[in-house]
Amino acid sequence: MSTTATLEVSIMGQSYVLACPEGEQEALRRAVAEVDREMCSIRDLGRIRARERIAVLAALNLAHAKLTGTPAGAGEPAQWPAELSARLQRLQRRLDAVLDDDGQLL
Repeated sequence: MSTTATLEVSIMGQSYVLACPEGEQEALRRAVAEVDREMCSIRDLGRIRARERIAVLAALNLAHAKLTGTPAGAGEPAQWPAELSARLQRLQRRLDAVLDDDGQLL
């Protein structure tokens, strides 16, 4: 029977206490570091301030990196294929519309 460990981490300066299987703490720390790096990178571009938007864009960047085998944060949007840029712009407009309505993503 596996046991669960807790780990306190920080993402974009916000603390979280996460549960993970015993022995997986280092893998979780690496994942947190990657998410934090990606979110901070998006935030530091200065155009987006809402934490929810930053989190969604970071998730998209990390998923895209995983699916294409390219490092997250590799290249600016101008270097992305036109189809991907267009899809991300449509998604950004949809997120903006939803957040403008109630200010919350979920």
